[in-house]
Amino acid sequence: MSGAAVAAAPPGRTATGPAAGPWLLGVRHHGPGSARAVLAALRAARPAAVLIEGPPEGDALLPLAADPHMRPPVALLAHAVDDPGRASFWPMAAFSPEWVAIRWALDHDVPVRFIDLPAAHSLALKEPVEGPERAEEAEEEEEVTPVVDPIRVLAGTAGYDDPERWWEDVVEHRSPTGGADSGAPPSEGAPGDALAPFGALAEAMGALREAYGDGGQPRDAVREAYMRIQLRTARKEFGDGVAVVCGAWHVPALAARTTLAADRALLKGLPKVKTDLTWVPWTHRRLARRSGYGAGIDSPGWYGHLFEAADRPIERWMTKVAGLLRAEDRFVSTAHVIEAVRLAETLAALRGRPLAGLGETTDAVRAVMCEGSDVPLALVRDRLIVGESLGEVPDTAPAVPLQRDLTRSQRTLRLKPEASERELDLDLRKETDAARSHLLHRLRLLDVGWGDPVAGRGSTGTFRESWRLRWEPELHVRVAEAGVWGTTVLTAATAKAASQAVAATALADVTALAEHCLLAELPDALPVVMKALADRAALDADVGHLADALPALARSLRYGDVRSTDTAALAEVAAGLAERICVGLPPACTGLDPDGAEALRGQVEAVHGAIGLQDTGAEPGTGLRERWDAVLHKLAARDAVAGVIRGRATRLLLDEGRLAEDEAARLMGLALSPGTPPAEAAAWIEGFVGGASGGGMLLVHDERLLGLVDAWLTGVPADQFTDVLPLLRRTFSAYEPGVRRTLGELVRRGPVPEGARRDDAAPATGGFGPGLDPARADAVEPVLRLLLGRPPEPVEAAV
Repeated sequence: MSGAAVAAAPPGRTATGPAAGPWLLGVRHHGPGSARAVLAALRAARPAAVLIEGPPEGDALLPLAADPHMRPPVALLAHAVDDPGRASFWPMAAFSPEWVAIRWALDHDVPVRFIDLPAAHSLALKEPVEGPERAEEAEEEEEVTPVVDPIRVLAGTAGYDDPERWWEDVVEHRSPTGGADSGAPPSEGAPGDALAPFGALAEAMGALREAYGDGGQPRDAVREAYMRIQLRTARKEFGDGVAVVCGAWHVPALAARTTLAADRALLKGLPKVKTDLTWVPWTHRRLARRSGYGAGIDSPGWYGHLFEAADRPIERWMTKVAGLLRAEDRFVSTAHVIEAVRLAETLAALRGRPLAGLGETTDAVRAVMCEGSDVPLALVRDRLIVGESLGEVPDTAPAVPLQRDLTRSQRTLRLKPEASERELDLDLRKETDAARSHLLHRLRLLDVGWGDPVAGRGSTGTFRESWRLRWEPELHVRVAEAGVWGTTVLTAATAKAASQAVAATALADVTALAEHCLLAELPDALPVVMKALADRAALDADVGHLADALPALARSLRYGDVRSTDTAALAEVAAGLAERICVGLPPACTGLDPDGAEALRGQVEAVHGAIGLQDTGAEPGTGLRERWDAVLHKLAARDAVAGVIRGRATRLLLDEGRLAEDEAARLMGLALSPGTPPAEAAAWIEGFVGGASGGGMLLVHDERLLGLVDAWLTGVPADQFTDVLPLLRRTFSAYEPGVRRTLGELVRRGPVPEGARRDDAAPATGGFGPGLDPARADAVEPVLRLLLGRPPEPVEAAV
């Protein structure tokens, strides 16, 4: 090994062994070629101790790497005790050189230590990040590619335009064969041959650092000073037979001749925080560079395959791809696999590469198995090239109490964390599914976003829930942060909900919190939330705020009924809010600009649905629903109310059967009369038949209303038509194509003569009469009874 690769000791070769140590094994993190080369070097050198780039506080956790339940990819997680959001990861895959070195040392009873800057200092130097991005910013400690990318520079010097392709050619395809976990030993040869690649790489890095300096990383000097001190300490204890596994960029700095006093001076005065470390599962997806991880690679799944495949890696890879595509119902035969292998090897020969790499195999898969399409190829990239592997950590690994409770709950409820996204449908009538729902809602309250609720498929009942689950390694940081609230998920969620209730100032925030407490089944937090809700509701006089708060309360009452929760206090507050809305809404709907009117229209719809859920069932004429209907009648008839709100109020009354069809037609005729400005009339139409309210089918069914709209539209002056056109297009473009086509056909055929029926005048159109046809309705009843499983109605005997 060259002098640049040996710290404070001249190089040399004995008659029976390699160059004298210490051996500085510069690597590329997460490279299978580097991992195999490190394994070969360790087997050849047989060092007395192994030093690895990583936080020294993790030394006590190193024996866990030999646990049979430890399965990479995993990561060391370090976080500040007083601020868990200040955290860093040190990920390792099965093909990471550091992991291979750790396993070799443990298997051969060789002391192994971490020698990088302690996490207590690195976390103290880390800038705190506020908000939901905190866990995303908790990345691997400073092991980022330097500002001067050494691999790119070396690849360019060798005439390559792609640094990944250069690295594959010179390292991955030329390293000793075999792998740490494959059982195949590296190529046998002279011990010096196993160490030669590291000497060449050290010389190259030394030249780069002479040309470009430290690469622009301000803390590299501090880290390298600490590593040199640790190397000196190890040499005093074990002699020169020490192997160091670190990023290749650091090798020249570790080989530099510096004094102990100078290195200590660089470390003097560093800030420090109390830290905790543990092992956590990691994923191949998070190893990918596109995830934002600084030392990431483009293709962790491909690299894992190269490391595991002891022989014929291309053939085995093509077989994997074929299996994936067949699982997705694509026809891929054995002949496709053979042809893809031949094409990949031919491409490698044409491109002057020693072996087919990822580029050649991908091109061959696209051409042979995907028929030139990038659509199935995207699946190959996502599932195989990047991969979805999620590691495992033994139960004996240190963890905060909250994490242990969460792990127990996951096992009890059979909710295994998975790196791939999956959907989970729950039936809340079942005890296990209800407990799963409570756990997921509690975690959301703690900002541990393992699952997101989604619209259910096949049922809209309140006893159904659907979730989209995906476990990300950063969630371990969120769990550590949430640990300040309690030692179990239940107690932590309860404490946080109570704290948020006291701190919340907006009424809508407290009502949303009440809904979360019911969904998460937090009975101990609900009294605190209810008191805060009553206080905020009593002080808030803004009708808009009250209207925003009521729907969440109504949903909470409904959820409470499904989950058998006592919601009497909640119902009392909701009834009070509804009463205040009924009093204050009519004056609030006057004098609004278009944006304000549209916002209040949405609030009116939401309140209407909420009152429908919480109707107290009082005697006729005194109940909440009757008072709300009176409010809608006021809004529909008052000219000072914005057109979009008048139209929506009219439609809500009509749909509920609280307004006769003739009266609705009269109100539409008034709203579309010549004296009404076209813009106001268009807003009324949008409120009445716009959006996702089924207004198109209403016009199809009631040709009187369609005739009024048609007559008004044809009478809009030409100079004002362009002003109302955008609003009309927004209204009618939301209809289904079939509805628009039917409306166009009805308008083209013209109005129905007085006293005639549309289906008599034009049977092909299939129109509708002005009212209910009892004979036709009765004909449907037997079929409905059959579908609902009800017995047929008894037929009375003829007299």
